[in-house]
Amino acid sequence: MVRKQIVNILLILTALCLSASAQQPTITGKVVAVEDGDILTVLDAEKRQHKIRLDGIDAPESAQAFADKARQSLSDLVRGKTVTVASSRVTRNGWIVGKVTLDGKDINLEQIRRGSAWFYRKYANDLSHADARIYELAESEARDKGRGLWASPGPIPPWELRAAQRGPSAEWELEADDVRIIGNRNLMIYHRPDCPDYDKVAERDRMPFKTEAEAEAAGYRKARNCP
Repeated sequence: MVRKQIVNILLILTALCLSASAQQPTITGKVVAVEDGDILTVLDAEKRQHKIRLDGIDAPESAQAFADKARQSLSDLVRGKTVTVASSRVTRNGWIVGKVTLDGKDINLEQIRRGSAWFYRKYANDLSHADARIYELAESEARDKGRGLWASPGPIPPWELRAAQRGPSAEWELEADDVRIIGNRNLMIYHRPDCPDYDKVAERDRMPFKTEAEAEAAGYRKARNCP
């Protein structure tokens, strides 16, 4: 009961924080793709695509149990709908990290509540104090009630899996070696490393992809001057 009261109080504080987030750089657009439980693509009014990483959460990697259900959960919440993204930062690969909201609902928080993602404590300082606290409580509640990924005993956090695969300095964002294809979201074309304009795409227009198939699925076409 006490925890529920705390959560309710923090929900009010979170709602107040949403108005403050209007001061942050924001993107509004339709969700056209959901890659996994914490990554999606938004198409804005100018027909530019933005790869979004949900801030403060970490969903199962594709090789982990519950990854498909986490992705489906996020897809059910937002795919085909118009969302607002309050950006907290941009990664070196051009991804936008931020809070995704739909009609005032914090989608990042909802993924944690459903047991579709962990609270990513490593980046707690990037969140407001209210958000960090409520994300932590939401994870605790999901774990106590065995929701989603917590139905299995001792689920391995995705950051531990990545560290085991790449070493302790691994990050969730795409490393340079993972980026094979560079998309130009202004022209909606992509370049392979052997294309003459691969390194000429302006930073603000870059959209990284791992494969050509991923780029084409997002609506990009191969640049005509590629071999």
